[in-house]
Amino acid sequence: MSMWWSLHLRREAASVPLARRLLMGTMETAGVDPDVSYDLSVALSEACANAVEHGGATVAEGAAGAYRVTAYLDGEKCRIEVADSGPGFVPVTMHASDTAEHGRGLYLIQELADHVHFGTKPGGRGGAVISFDKILKWREDTPLVTA
Repeated sequence: MSMWWSLHLRREAASVPLARRLLMGTMETAGVDPDVSYDLSVALSEACANAVEHGGATVAEGAAGAYRVTAYLDGEKCRIEVADSGPGFVPVTMHASDTAEHGRGLYLIQELADHVHFGTKPGGRGGAVISFDKILKWREDTPLVTA
């Protein structure tokens, strides 16, 4: 089975649970194990929150007020990409403490996903891109997986 969807969202806090609910609904419908779905939804929420908070310091073609979420379910893997129009990533040499209020999102994404890539959009226009993959596990009663 292979499917994908893409959302163009405003950089508003209300967009984060919207993206999370869409991902959870897709995973449930496809028959993905609830624990894997939960991990991916938390990672997506962190990536979206990062885009909302930091993703619009520059104005590029009027897109400073938006970000994009794309999810791919392809065979045994899910890939999620969140792209914004902010300044991109600045290398960080330390991570936030376990009790910090901010700064733990990127670390959490790395812990929940199997493979993570943090980058800046090509072309010199700026904008951060977070993509992360996770190997899927399926429920036993999954209707969309072929035996």
